[in-house]
Amino acid sequence: MAKTRDDPLRVVILSGATGRTAAQVVNAALAQFDQPNVRLIRKNGVRSVTAARKIVRELAGIRAVVCHSLVSPAVRDAVREEARRRMISTVDILGPVLAVLSDHLGIAPHRKPGRAYRLQKEYFDRIDAVSFTLEHDDGAGLATLSDADVVLVGVSRVSKSVTCFYLAYHGVRAANVPLIPGLPPPAQLLALPREKVIGLTVTPHRLHSVREVRRRRFGTGVADGYVDQREISAELRHALRLMKRHSWPTIDVSYMAVEEVAVQVLQLIGK
Repeated sequence: MAKTRDDPLRVVILSGATGRTAAQVVNAALAQFDQPNVRLIRKNGVRSVTAARKIVRELAGIRAVVCHSLVSPAVRDAVREEARRRMISTVDILGPVLAVLSDHLGIAPHRKPGRAYRLQKEYFDRIDAVSFTLEHDDGAGLATLSDADVVLVGVSRVSKSVTCFYLAYHGVRAANVPLIPGLPPPAQLLALPREKVIGLTVTPHRLHSVREVRRRRFGTGVADGYVDQREISAELRHALRLMKRHSWPTIDVSYMAVEEVAVQVLQLIGK
């Protein structure tokens, strides 16, 4: 079949992973042309010489160019060789950049497809986790509490929120629910698998010290019972009874840094 300039130009994007990197480059280039007669074709997950050669062979007789972000030398060479044989133009988007960086860094690239996608995924997972934790702080967002990776429970000022946000920064969707004397735990909390809920506890003396600092900082707006040692002890006993009744694992955070608490949480949930 004869090729003419009236035929749309097939821009075939080959990638060993998602093809997102190559597609972004091609679209940035196409933006410099007014209404180009182009048809984009993405071929993702191309990781074998056989698959690469087959795709290029199918382009014979078609007005096409190949843009690829292949990192495997064998697959890249196969595409270049097959395309040369069939007089199809190719653009190696990553190859020259990898070569220059490797020369100047003095180290070889990994040449593993999908590494950029995995790095991006980790970033977006972290953003999602932080957003989730914001929406599920201090008992909020109960309707979607079951979507959490972990739910921390305990009385006020036992580091529930700060631990949750530390976990969220590392991609863990963490929520926290306060345990309040005189009020039953929310039904949504009790419906969770017990291994998803972790109780944080602290010694009465340590909790009194933390709350006293908060009282001095915020003044008389804080209720007297909030810093009363007997009421603090009663709160903690009530919370511990709930944790024991529902078989929730507990962590004593009395003199632990947030990082240490987070490590124990991750161990308990198997992450």
